Amino acid sequence: MAISEQIGKDIITAMKARETLRLETLRMAKSAFKNKEIEKRTPLTDAEEVQILQTMVKQRKEAAEQFAKGNRPELAAKEHEEIKLLEFYMPKAVGDDELLVVVQAAIAHLAGEGNKLGPKDMGPAMRVVQQRIMASGLHADNKKVSELLKAELSKAE
Repeated sequence: MAISEQIGKDIITAMKARETLRLETLRMAKSAFKNKEIEKRTPLTDAEEVQILQTMVKQRKEAAEQFAKGNRPELAAKEHEEIKLLEFYMPKAVGDDELLVVVQAAIAHLAGEGNKLGPKDMGPAMRVVQQRIMASGLHADNKKVSELLKAELSKAE
């Protein structure tokens, strides 16, 4: 079942259970899907839906950080609850060990073409790693991927 279909069904469940925060968060996600679909003028793929959810989670994390800095713990807590609700609909996150294997395989693939890799090759290596993660049907935080890739590329020098 597509993520948007599951969210639609869960909106109905949240309405019946009178779960306000869950209902608001799911409606926000459904609205983001619909806006992107209208902008694109074609139905969204699963990968695009996951990307929208990732963007929403990132926005919530940044907002929670700002609320925490602004001494508003109640609003930061609300953002963290929304993050948990949104992450429920995202594919399983790649663990650090799995991510390291993917990063090393991508570096080996790029080095197999006869190139000596270093930090300057961050862009191409990042694209290969992201493609491999997407192909496996998982997702990973790009910040974590970037840090791990940077560390591995500096070792390769």
